[in-house]
Amino acid sequence: MEAQQDAAAERAARTPNVSTADSERLAERATLSLARTRALADLQVACAAPHRAMLQQAIADLDKRLAALESPKPQIPDPKNQ
Repeated sequence: MEAQQDAAAERAARTPNVSTADSERLAERATLSLARTRALADLQVACAAPHRAMLQQAIADLDKRLAALESPKPQIPDPKNQ
């Protein structure tokens, strides 16, 4: 029992602390990535041209959103608050 507690404490010490904002960003990235994977799978079997076009547009939109998460916009300080 004590060895299990020591192992758990060691794992917790090795786990990096992630801020709430980073955690939310990682969760959103995972959700977008899963949605993109699903859209790609649907595109592989889609036969109707309008459906294929819709899936391609969805994938392009997901790619843009994923790229935006990878390179977040720098925060510009508000001159009114200074």
